[in-house]
Amino acid sequence: MTDISNMMINRRRLLQVTAAGVTISAIGLGGTGSAEADEITVRWVSPRGTLEVLDDFAYWVAKKYGYFGDLNTVIEAGPQDGTATVKLVDQKQSDFGYPSPGILSLGLEQGMDLVSAYHVMAGDVFNFAFPKGKAPADLKGLEGKTIALGSSGWQAITNPMLAAAGVDTSKVKYVEVSAWGQALAQGQADAALSWEGLRAQWRGQGLDFDYLLGKNVSKFPANSYVIRKSDLADAAKVAAYEKYLRGWAMGMEFGWINPRAATQITMEQFPGLASQMDPTVATESLMQQTALMHARWDERKAWGFHIEDSWQGYFDAIAAIGQVSQVFKAADVTTNQFIAAANDFDHAKVKADAEAFQLSDAYKAVDVAAIEAVL
Repeated sequence: MTDISNMMINRRRLLQVTAAGVTISAIGLGGTGSAEADEITVRWVSPRGTLEVLDDFAYWVAKKYGYFGDLNTVIEAGPQDGTATVKLVDQKQSDFGYPSPGILSLGLEQGMDLVSAYHVMAGDVFNFAFPKGKAPADLKGLEGKTIALGSSGWQAITNPMLAAAGVDTSKVKYVEVSAWGQALAQGQADAALSWEGLRAQWRGQGLDFDYLLGKNVSKFPANSYVIRKSDLADAAKVAAYEKYLRGWAMGMEFGWINPRAATQITMEQFPGLASQMDPTVATESLMQQTALMHARWDERKAWGFHIEDSWQGYFDAIAAIGQVSQVFKAADVTTNQFIAAANDFDHAKVKADAEAFQLSDAYKAVDVAAIEAVL
């Protein structure tokens, strides 16, 4: 466990912390040059240091059903370093990253060539976990407390949430530890950062916490798929990315229609997850995420759509607390140009695929209505 509180003394220090390079050898990816759309391999890197989670269910569904068509795709776990997901995109070692808005903003602050192309989590996915019976009434109760993080870069996630709630973040102590949930369970911190999906997974691992849920206490947007902004000028890459994001959108719609099927498909991809989550907990983990992927649907009406006002409010807030030195314009660093193409698919086919999936007996027994009642 590493005490990283002093890293948050000011914005300059935070940027120094996140400036360490991530090399190609870290995940074995090569650069991506321009090519014809059918020759491009699209690479995506996780921000979590692992793929053995329910979070990326839409990819595994899309691979199973051929929703990416003939497009070549690669998915990598990547380093757990909080800012690796944007560094790798900027350095052309990956095509897509999946950062939180806070991590994206740190990349933009450093001059990285980035734009958010597909907004996955339209509600705030991030939560704070507490030992049972010790959750404060609101986020203000975290002032003066110790918070466990899996990466120092995650302070770019927590500080805006806390500051918006009136917390003096200089009075918050952060500790970095790879198994941050276990650190909380062992009494090494007062709280830990969590997120929807992980909340259920932790319970499946026996980590039973109380929570303040971001979707209830925050108005900020959450993670999105980010690309190099310069790729928008490459017609072949744009065509490939449209096809790629269409596959993800189809996988998300499949999961929304039949969460048990999407969960079973993902769990079969990673058999080791069965030791951490039974089918009910696993399905709940996935449904926690699809609820936010489908959030504010009356305004968005499409998978991946950015609500510009929501993003601008976030960028205004992080500039106000000095996390970045400028107010980024949402219109400049987010784009909805891929959304029409990504959602232009045969919805009836996806529905038919989802409804025709043959559930195992274990997943047939999962009570989806009971899970919806506690989301």
